[in-house]
Amino acid sequence: MTDARHREDLVAELIDRERLTAWLDDHLPGDGSPLEIERITSGASNEVFELRRAGECWVLRRPARGAPPSDTMAREFRVLRALDGTAVPHPTPLALCTDPEVMGAPFYLMERVDGFTPRLPLPPPFADDLTARHDMGTALVDALGELAAVDWRAAGLAGFGRPDRYLDRQVDRWLGQLEQARTRDLPAVDVVSEWLRAHTPSMGDAAILHGDYQFANVMFRPDLPARVAAVIDWEQSTIGDPLVDIGWMLALWDEPGEDPVRGAGETRVNQQPGFPSRAELAASYAARTGFSLEHLGWYEVLALFKLACVLEGAYARASTRGTDHPAHARLEAIVPALLTSAARIVETGGHPR
Repeated sequence: MTDARHREDLVAELIDRERLTAWLDDHLPGDGSPLEIERITSGASNEVFELRRAGECWVLRRPARGAPPSDTMAREFRVLRALDGTAVPHPTPLALCTDPEVMGAPFYLMERVDGFTPRLPLPPPFADDLTARHDMGTALVDALGELAAVDWRAAGLAGFGRPDRYLDRQVDRWLGQLEQARTRDLPAVDVVSEWLRAHTPSMGDAAILHGDYQFANVMFRPDLPARVAAVIDWEQSTIGDPLVDIGWMLALWDEPGEDPVRGAGETRVNQQPGFPSRAELAASYAARTGFSLEHLGWYEVLALFKLACVLEGAYARASTRGTDHPAHARLEAIVPALLTSAARIVETGGHPR
C-alpha cells in the first residue's frame, strides 16, 4: 500500500467526507467546492486535520477513535470563544458540531495558525539565533501572563470550573486516579502526596488555567522577533489557581546538562543554548503578573505528581494489553523518574527545581 493510500485510509476511518462536506456547506464558505483533508496530528485523546476548500484553510479537531464520550470539544470551543477579544494568542474558533450523526463524535473548526511548535531541530532563524531563543522563553511567559489577566467571568466562563477550594482537591483527585490504575509499588507516592497535603498554600484570585502549558502546546510565529502565534490544545482548561500553569511549565523545563525530568534520556528543545533558565522565567512571570511565587516549589511538586499519576494510568493500560511497544518501556521509567524529581523538591523543603 502506498503512503498516500495509507493516509487516505486513516482519514476515512475518522471522517465521513460526504457528511462533513454537507455540514461545511451549511456553516462555512465554498459550497460545492472539492474538499481536501490532511491528517496533521494524532494522539490518545484527540485527532487534528487540516481542511482546504475554495482557497480557504481550516483546522478540525475531534476526539480520537474509541475515546469515551465527553464534553471536551464543547469545552475547548467555549474557552477559545471566551478568549476572542483578549490579548491571549489563540486559534480563532469558527464552528462547533455536537451532532454525532455528522462524524460519529463532536468536533470543531478553527482558523489555521501560521506558526510552528518548538521541537528539535528548530527552524531558521531560531536554529542559530541565541537571542531569539531567549526571547521565545520570555514570550512563552508573557502569553501565560496574559491568560492569567483575563476576566473570566466577563468573558462568559462562569460555571466553566470549580475554583472554590481548587487546590484542596488536587491531591485526592490525582491520587484517586492513580489508585484505580496502580499495578506496581511506587514508594515516593506517599511521601509526595503527604507533603502536598500538609503544605497546600492559600489560593489567590482564580483565573483561566490552560492545564498543560508547555512548548508542546504553543505555536510561535515563523519570523523575528519571537512571538507566540497561538496557545493550543485546551482540553485540560478550567478555572482555578493560575500558579498551577507556571508550576507545570517550570517543573517540565529542563536546563542544559540536566537529566530530563521526564526521564528516558531525551534532550528537550529548551535544553539548547540560549533559552532562559527556570529562575529567569519565574522572575519574568512574577514581574509580568505581580503574583508571589513564594510557594513555587509546591506547584512544581504538584505538576510532577499529577503527570506521574496520569502516565501511570497509561502504563497500566499498556501492561494489561501485554504490549512490547517502546512507549511502554519509557513509561516504566518515566513515572518513577517524575516522582523521584518531586521527592527531591520535598527533601529541600519545597525549594523549586
